[in-house]
Amino acid sequence: QVQLVESGGGLVQAGDSLRLSCAASGRTFGYFVMGWFRQAPGKERDFVASISGTGGSLAYADSVKDRITISRDNAKNTATLQMNSLKPEDTAVYYCAAAPTRYGVDWAVYFSGSQPYRYWGQGTQVTVSS
Repeated sequence: QVQLVESGGGLVQAGDSLRLSCAASGRTFGYFVMGWFRQAPGKERDFVASISGTGGSLAYADSVKDRITISRDNAKNTATLQMNSLKPEDTAVYYCAAAPTRYGVDWAVYFSGSQPYRYWGQGTQVTVSS
């Protein structure tokens, strides 16, 4: 069992930066792929970024890849999403999620879908004003 708690959301202006954190419980944090997803009002939940257990594999949604960086610290059981040059269209609830590592798949494609993720946080609201 893994429990995830996001923090760092808030109200910012366009062009600002935010750093979201996801704190995970459990001693096997490094076993899990960590992902960030977001859901805007009235829209489906979309993939943002993912990072492998060792941090050696990364994937980003095309809409954010030049502005967002995902990272993790396995010693602290945390995953982080650094978001720069925020836009009003980045407004959403941001969720972190954990998926068991899996081999023999197209990593970037597989872990950009929500289905592999077994554990989800409660979400943190990010609002970007124009």
